[in-house]
Amino acid sequence: MTKTNFKATVVLAGLALMGLSACASAPAPSGYSDPHEDQNRWTHRANVKLDRALVSPASNTYGTILPQPVRDSVSSFSDNASLPGVVANNLLQGNIEDAVHNTVRFAFNSTLGLLGIFDVATGVGLEERDSDFGETLHVWGAPEGDYVVLPFFGPSTERDGFGILVDFVLNPLSLALPTEVKHLPKAAWVLSKFGDRYQFSDTIDEFYESEDGYDLMKLYYLDSRRYELGIEVEDDELEDLYDAYDG
Repeated sequence: MTKTNFKATVVLAGLALMGLSACASAPAPSGYSDPHEDQNRWTHRANVKLDRALVSPASNTYGTILPQPVRDSVSSFSDNASLPGVVANNLLQGNIEDAVHNTVRFAFNSTLGLLGIFDVATGVGLEERDSDFGETLHVWGAPEGDYVVLPFFGPSTERDGFGILVDFVLNPLSLALPTEVKHLPKAAWVLSKFGDRYQFSDTIDEFYESEDGYDLMKLYYLDSRRYELGIEVEDDELEDLYDAYDG
């Protein structure tokens, strides 16, 4: 069995399990479930140490050496390389409109934009419409699951954590590219994350330096992710946390 087939087998096995909850709308979450808090806090601390020791210095070097236009081109190339996966998720969600939109965007940027180095599509009204397999699972009816902190990736949920795995190992473009360049999209993705870390360094450092950065990041992730998925939840517990950090 080849490495690619093994990855596909692992992911498909997970999909079969997820399929038990498919074909129904995911229930709206209330509050947050964090039964793994001790382990999550340990992983959070490890991620902060990794960031301060490696990611932050590397991103500062990356942002200092490369001018903004070059960093923008790297991020644009990375975004364009991810679009086939986004289109696949659009189709899995039954969202034909966004699938067509993103396909045309990919065609524009891959040709006129020189493989996505330049984002010419946005200028003609083909703005980015992102999606991922975590959203696909939500559309299929999979519940959010418990809150988890993933090594390197950070805040997530059980559903989104599995979605990250699928998106990362089964990007259609990476699977279609020749062996010599198949890892180029992932390399560009890593560099784009360095660019994000550099651009939002002040905000990220504030999270880390707050009295309880763990709770703050958990609140921010769950609230923003639910908003992305179109979930409206009235939650006194989350509002109390907002009030606590607002002061």
